Amino acid sequence: MTTLTDHTAIVTGAGRGFGRAVATELSAAGAHVIGVARSGADVSADVADPATAARLIDEHRPDLLVLCAGAAPAMIPLQEHTWESFSRNWNVDVAQAFHWVGHALRRPLSPGATVVVFSSGAALKGSPLSGGYAGAKATVRTITDYAAIEAQRAGLGIRFVSVLPALTPATELGAGAVAAYAERAGVEVDVFVKGMQPALTTEQVGAAVREIATGADDGHSAYALTAAGLSPL
Repeated sequence: MTTLTDHTAIVTGAGRGFGRAVATELSAAGAHVIGVARSGADVSADVADPATAARLIDEHRPDLLVLCAGAAPAMIPLQEHTWESFSRNWNVDVAQAFHWVGHALRRPLSPGATVVVFSSGAALKGSPLSGGYAGAKATVRTITDYAAIEAQRAGLGIRFVSVLPALTPATELGAGAVAAYAERAGVEVDVFVKGMQPALTTEQVGAAVREIATGADDGHSAYALTAAGLSPL
């Protein structure tokens, strides 16, 4: 796709944060956007339910699928986690990637379609206060990489790309993580945030997804995303 005009996009997690910014950016670029979230979006649904992925992909046949939804991890040290809190992101983030990516391959989406899956910079750097979050996000990237391989092997013409955004206070999830790590470091939040400058903005995230969707396939299936832009991994 060199333009998003008249193309259909599904964006999960569209009720807030990165998902809302992506949905806004794609809509402004001319796409017909179906936003999916537990509330505050066009479609209210559980993105970790395989029936949701199958129903919405089959109904809307998107040219662009962006998986932004994810659970907010409990920001506590490892020894204070229960298995339920530690595995929260496996049961939401990883399940979402597994079900939606799998159905995009089985359907399959039309040649030329793009699937963008949000992982996290934590997959590269770790996140010791968020339980299984970093490992879950690394697995989200792995699922996307495997999907790219399978799409190429089958000659489907579908691009699968994971995006690993840097930690930012610009979202509710990020702000919670920043506050927790500031406390762990023994500094005020504003001091911690100053050390992160320039911080990634939600508008930059939306623009990055548009750039991936409308740009040429450079063969990369994963990108780090900071305020400086996209960097292939």
